[in-house]
Amino acid sequence: MAYATAQDVANRFIRPLDTDEQRVVTTRLDDAERMLRRRVPDLADQIAAGTIDQGDVVMIEADMVLRLIRNPDGYKTETDGNYSYTISAEVASGRLQVLADEWALLGVSGGAFVIAPQFELPWAPSTGAVTTELWP
Repeated sequence: MAYATAQDVANRFIRPLDTDEQRVVTTRLDDAERMLRRRVPDLADQIAAGTIDQGDVVMIEADMVLRLIRNPDGYKTETDGNYSYTISAEVASGRLQVLADEWALLGVSGGAFVIAPQFELPWAPSTGAVTTELWP
């Protein structure tokens, strides 16, 4: 069960949620919670320990769902005759996603890393240690 509620989403939205929207929001909040727990499996323990602020989790889950319900079809631009507008993907992506700054609030870094194999080079002295210098 998500930390955020449909009411948390409604409080951050520009209008009250109707019955169908409340049902969808509740379901998508559970989806949001699962997404967070995939990267932070001990989320409940960290909240209990005070390492992660529960209010931050509520805000992140609510914002994740708001990005979805503000633009459920995922439109980026729309034109009607002489009128057109563009929707900011960060505000209303139409997808359930966690932004990099939201991961940072949860203590999850978004940095990339490289996995490099370690092996002995046949022309290097065999010391049992890995060396990065090439011998002529």
